[in-house]
Amino acid sequence: MKKILFVCSQNKLRSPTAEQVFADWPDIETLSAGTNNDAENPLSDEQVEWADIIFVMEKAHRNKMQQKYRSALKDKRLICLHIPDDYDYMDPSLVLLLKAKVPQYL
Repeated sequence: MKKILFVCSQNKLRSPTAEQVFADWPDIETLSAGTNNDAENPLSDEQVEWADIIFVMEKAHRNKMQQKYRSALKDKRLICLHIPDDYDYMDPSLVLLLKAKVPQYL
């Protein structure tokens, strides 16, 4: 079972969409979090430790994670999807984009 963590800034639109899209995929567990302190579900050490693969939506998220969780990320795959904050929750275009980008890393 692969444990996948999706990360954006506020954990309101992109990362919860990704968590939902891949939640029913076989052999995958999903979580999502936000890098901002006021996120719906702020990123924690426990989530980073839990994950096998971490997908961030933008380079800024990757940079924040590399600064704050450097040692916890040593044996993790940290992948930037380069998806800008231009989508609503479960936006069909975002769902298609996620389904096109994420599976190649699973």
